[in-house]
Amino acid sequence: MKSWRSWSAPTSRCPIKHTRRLLGLDYGDKRIGVAVSDPGRLIASPHSVLRHKGWGPTAKAVHSLLAQLDCEAVVMGLPYDMDGTQGHQAREALGFKQALEQLGITVFLQDERLTSVEAEDSLKQGGKTWQESRALVDQVAAALILQSYLDSQGV
Repeated sequence: MKSWRSWSAPTSRCPIKHTRRLLGLDYGDKRIGVAVSDPGRLIASPHSVLRHKGWGPTAKAVHSLLAQLDCEAVVMGLPYDMDGTQGHQAREALGFKQALEQLGITVFLQDERLTSVEAEDSLKQGGKTWQESRALVDQVAAALILQSYLDSQGV
């Protein structure tokens, strides 16, 4: 009779397809929420908030973060209006996307309708005060945007 050590469970080989992270962005006029995925691109985590200092300087800050965090590309929320059209904020986000692309950054867009509201609700349920929530809402929204994108990729 074989000992328990000699039995092996069936294994399925599931090579990690990705080894570099993705950076998620929740674009805003004053602040840009930042999130980062794990290298396997399964989980998004809130990371930080960048102060918006114009497209050029802010795009350079994102470029620096990509290198620092070993991220391959950016997933940026595109704030469609509730009727599915692109309003002022969506046009601003698309302008920022172009600034990122001019620096050689690959940018994927993800519908971000209501992510800030969802982030605020999540923080309230977590017992955060209004002041704590205000400091975290942008990066939590970025994590929701990035997680939505990751889930849609079926990794």
